[in-house]
Amino acid sequence: MTSRLNPYIAFDGDARQAMEFYKGIFGGTLTVNTFGDFGREEAGDAADKIMHSMLETDSGFTLMAADTPPGMEYKPGNNISVSLSGDDANELRGYWDELSGDGTVSVPLEKQMWGDVFGMCTDRFGITWLVNISEQQT
Repeated sequence: MTSRLNPYIAFDGDARQAMEFYKGIFGGTLTVNTFGDFGREEAGDAADKIMHSMLETDSGFTLMAADTPPGMEYKPGNNISVSLSGDDANELRGYWDELSGDGTVSVPLEKQMWGDVFGMCTDRFGITWLVNISEQQT
């Protein structure tokens, strides 16, 4: 898989409705995972909220979204970040090093419960970046 860059939108509890709306407009395939799907015991009332969703369209558009996780503040107007994802670990780690270098790391780039290596940082210009390195399929 080549690396790709796409928007990632945070919602305040209505990510599922929003992504279904966008699917109705753009078509494509929508995948949705809830906090409960990953056995997040601390999710509680948020078990049915969206931890990660991805809409991939026949036109080549990719849109990702999630509900704001429990314990994090939803900030309207500052709820879009940029996602870098793929399976080229060297390329993506290089991007991570440059983006996070003079920025702030909020989630270190490390193996996550879903099996991929993931990190989140805000660069020196205030842009939030999500970097996900997929496990290579054998």
